[in-house]
Amino acid sequence: MQDQDIGRIIRILSKNLKAWELPIVTHLAEEEMGPYPILISTLLSLRTKDEVTAQASERLFSLASTPESMLQVPEEEIARVIYPVGFYKTKAKTILRISRDIMECFAGKVPDTIESLLTLKGVGRKTANLVVALGYGKDGLCVDTHVHRISNRLGYVHTKNPLATEVVLRGKLPKKYWAVYNTLMVAFGRNICRPLSPLCSACPVFSCCDRIGVTRSR
Repeated sequence: MQDQDIGRIIRILSKNLKAWELPIVTHLAEEEMGPYPILISTLLSLRTKDEVTAQASERLFSLASTPESMLQVPEEEIARVIYPVGFYKTKAKTILRISRDIMECFAGKVPDTIESLLTLKGVGRKTANLVVALGYGKDGLCVDTHVHRISNRLGYVHTKNPLATEVVLRGKLPKKYWAVYNTLMVAFGRNICRPLSPLCSACPVFSCCDRIGVTRSR
């Protein structure tokens, strides 16, 4: 693809977005749940299917949806309601530790910068960027496996890992697309541009794609 095609690709994918299931964190942002639920839900989503994350998030936030109220919930109860997310016992500990750090170090408010969010143990760049972008509407650019894979498959970047992809995208992807880029690529990646045997016959941006690394498709 040509770099200038990225705007057209994003416009086309945006038109198709309503037909695809959105990530749970996007739903939380649309419902204006705030930065804390987005932060916690993103932590729950790591190595967990989105439908499981959505159900676990709903159960958890019915008990507590702020760092202050979360600290009133016993660790065992948090683990119980978020099961069966991956590593649910470890995540229960992480949720309480992060909630305590937010209360003690940030006066109960989720930090609004990537640098500050990364000081919270258990928060990586993916989570920090999502909170900044979806929770605060600031310049966050979340790069997960979908964004990394599809950006390379399209031929827009040529990188070896998500961190390198983020660095390159920050230098070339127009900022007006940063906040929506992850949502589009995750939805596109789950429904059409799958890791193995992507549905190229149904792809709305097939004509723009270099199909790098695609050996089998449908």
